[in-house]
Amino acid sequence: MNFGTKFLASSQLFVLQAYVQQLESSKLRLLQIEQELGRARQQGLYVGGAVDASPTGYAGSTHPGIVTFEMEYGHWVEEQDRQISDLRNALHSDMGDMELRIFVDGGMRHYFDLFTMKATAAKADVFYVMSGMWKTSAERFFFWIGGFRPSELLKVLLPHLEPLTEQQHLDVGNLTQSCQQAEDALSQGMEKLHQILGEAIAKQLGEENYLPQIGAAIDKLEALVRFVVQADHLRQQTLQQISRILTTRQAARGLLALGEYLQRLRALSSLWSSRPRESSQPLVH
Repeated sequence: MNFGTKFLASSQLFVLQAYVQQLESSKLRLLQIEQELGRARQQGLYVGGAVDASPTGYAGSTHPGIVTFEMEYGHWVEEQDRQISDLRNALHSDMGDMELRIFVDGGMRHYFDLFTMKATAAKADVFYVMSGMWKTSAERFFFWIGGFRPSELLKVLLPHLEPLTEQQHLDVGNLTQSCQQAEDALSQGMEKLHQILGEAIAKQLGEENYLPQIGAAIDKLEALVRFVVQADHLRQQTLQQISRILTTRQAARGLLALGEYLQRLRALSSLWSSRPRESSQPLVH
């Protein structure tokens, strides 16, 4: 079994296990949720047949876990900017590979820290993480299940990794193909979740009491958190695998290119939002 096949098999198994565990909710769990919502209605927390929530989808203040995530992510971006500057200086110096490896390992850990932060935030509000509200508008344009699509990012970075050996080209090609297949599996799982969730919400429309339908939907939404974690697991595995394929100096150039790419997307968002707008003038007859 070659490198790409092993990676694909591991990724697909991970997706399949999570899919089976999360999408097949038990009747016992659904009954429990219905009972909990029923008690909430009796206690006055459920008014007029609808949950008392704001039109924006958020009831009351933002979840404290999301507030913490936003602060941590702001610090993460600042630290990434600093690391990019340090890595650029290191690549332009006569630093040896052993010292350069320290910068590479630190940059990799920085992305892994972000994946951990996102997993925690997803448990607090998975819709927030999935929507990309914590990212700039240009970054959201390329969003796929809460982050970048690994195979597309490999294509963006590849020109900055040259020259590659014939074996490296082969390994990167296999990794890209494996990423695409794993992405397809996750995307198909998301489509299935959309279908199941939509069917759960749409059951018995027109009835005032839709507690059972909401309960079933809430139960199935737990799978969405798993999809975010799975997608970040794929992103992390991709970074680790490409780092093993490349030399230390190539990996450093790749991390620098990735950081600069994200910086440019943030700069694009900032310039786009602050661009001069032409005010529409009324027509004079």
